[in-house]
Amino acid sequence: MTLQFQKLPAPVTVQGAERHIGVEVEFADLTEEQAAKVLVETLGGSAECTVDNDWLVRGSEIGDIQVYLDTVYRTAEKSVLRDVGLKLGREVIPVELVTDPLAFDQLPVLDRALNALRDAGAKGSGDGWYYGFGVHLNIEVEGHSPADVLRPLLAYALIEDWMRVALPIDPSRTVLPWTDPYPTALVEELILLGVEPSAKSLVETYTRHCADRNRGLDMLPVMKALWPTELEEAIGADKVSEINGRPTYHFRLPDSRLDEESWSLADEWDRWLLVEQIASRPQIVEELADAWLDSHGMITLSRQPWAERCGDILADYGLARGAG
Repeated sequence: MTLQFQKLPAPVTVQGAERHIGVEVEFADLTEEQAAKVLVETLGGSAECTVDNDWLVRGSEIGDIQVYLDTVYRTAEKSVLRDVGLKLGREVIPVELVTDPLAFDQLPVLDRALNALRDAGAKGSGDGWYYGFGVHLNIEVEGHSPADVLRPLLAYALIEDWMRVALPIDPSRTVLPWTDPYPTALVEELILLGVEPSAKSLVETYTRHCADRNRGLDMLPVMKALWPTELEEAIGADKVSEINGRPTYHFRLPDSRLDEESWSLADEWDRWLLVEQIASRPQIVEELADAWLDSHGMITLSRQPWAERCGDILADYGLARGAG
């Protein structure tokens, strides 16, 4: 099912160029080769095996698409242990497709291809309790200043508890560590940073609480791309070397629900759209921030009260809605 995609409030960068979106989708029950051939049948281009079981679709309607098994064994030195790991891993490790950066009007084209993968037998999170598959959206930042980057980050941090209740991810993903929620201490410190932080203060604040990648919104790629020196000072050169820096918000929270006929990539896009709709309206951010500080004392025993209060505020602005 392909739904209508809505444009971001700021569809272009501060330099006036269209913002692009990279998309990663995890699924099971199709091999890399099978998935690549379905993509070619749907989007054109040609498919080739580049190394071992990695496949590349070249020259499709939306550019090149990588298809591979999402495991560390994939890039390990070839050995009997590696091959055994790959074989066993296929039971629980997803195949992943990774697009080139896409223009906004290419998102419905990708959605059509995802429908074709589902029709060919691809399965998402809902088909197995141990799957826990996601969609990762890499949304190009509007601007490169700390203030530009902070606005959507703070908006997400303020509404995350509500979003996880109102737009819940599949239960199979909540028990895994890859999309952990932000600590409440981070949210408070982001609020207190003010609207014009330095790169150093923003990086230090974030990494003090989130030095790994396993968050619903992973900010380490954009920090490496824009402020590599500050990031190295905060978490060390070794950790930074493992990060693929790019000037994008790496939004890991969305689900891959390819097994559901009513599901569309637009459902997951709407999660991020809401973040930027809030970020683009300072009055809402200020009201949410004031209410968040008022709702949190020295110790936070439950996130539920804030999720409810946040939902009430968003409803007042016509922004509270359920998934799908």
